[in-house]
Amino acid sequence: MTKPRIALVIGIICISIFPILVKLKLSPAIVSAFYRMAIAAAVLVPFTFLSGKFKIPSVKLLFLTMLCGAIFALDVAVWNISIQESTATQATLLTNLSPVWVGIGAFFFLKNKPTRNFWIGTVIAIFGMITLVGFHFFVNLDFNLAFVFAILSGVFYAIYMLVSKFVLYDIEVLPFITLSTLTSAVFLGILSYFMNEPFTGFGEMGWISLIIQGLVCQLAAWLLLGYATKHMRATRVSVSLLGQAVLTTIFAWMFINEEVTLQMIVGGIILLFGIRVTFYSKKIPIIGKEGETAEIISND
Repeated sequence: MTKPRIALVIGIICISIFPILVKLKLSPAIVSAFYRMAIAAAVLVPFTFLSGKFKIPSVKLLFLTMLCGAIFALDVAVWNISIQESTATQATLLTNLSPVWVGIGAFFFLKNKPTRNFWIGTVIAIFGMITLVGFHFFVNLDFNLAFVFAILSGVFYAIYMLVSKFVLYDIEVLPFITLSTLTSAVFLGILSYFMNEPFTGFGEMGWISLIIQGLVCQLAAWLLLGYATKHMRATRVSVSLLGQAVLTTIFAWMFINEEVTLQMIVGGIILLFGIRVTFYSKKIPIIGKEGETAEIISND
């Protein structure tokens, strides 16, 4: 197994334990999100400054990077609330619909429109979501706060991906991650203050959980996934990230005795399969001049 693949596997494991830590409710949802970003920023900011790599080309990019940080902060905040108010499995699976929202956003705002396979996969994924949550919720329009926030988390992450893709054309990855993470921490700190969530008073396990979230689930995970993305196909990394939902389900069942019903399993499989279809592309093998096999990626 190559180094990028090892990094990808470890990175996925790192982010898969995050919903389990949040579900333990050792600290309030939004404060938990704040410490996740603040602890990561405490490491990133001095490193980036001391290495001389904190370079933002323009005021416009500075603003857009900070906007990305605020959007990502909203994503983590509503996801944390969803996890604590429902199950780690349901919240993780529903927020993984973000590729669907990215594709819909791309259809309206980007030149590269989604392919036919994207729309087929989207229909399958939405059917999987309905199966996962339960048909009666949609028939009776009986959506609770946890469901709405889980979906909203995926939407926020999709917006973050679309904006950050535009920004990263003109800015290096390290200063972007550093500034956006710092912005997320500040935004979540202010939000926690106005929501009257306590910043202290947690037990020993609570602080350990927060440190793990910051150093492992945020800092280590995103650096590892960034390394994997740089050296592997983006589509392959994106599809592999769907394994997070599977691992989270297993961890939730093993460590916090979370009930996993047959309906949830079937719905989750359909949902993940639908998202996998959205990434599908044809690979047409051709023979190069030296007799080596090459591939042309052709989307339908």
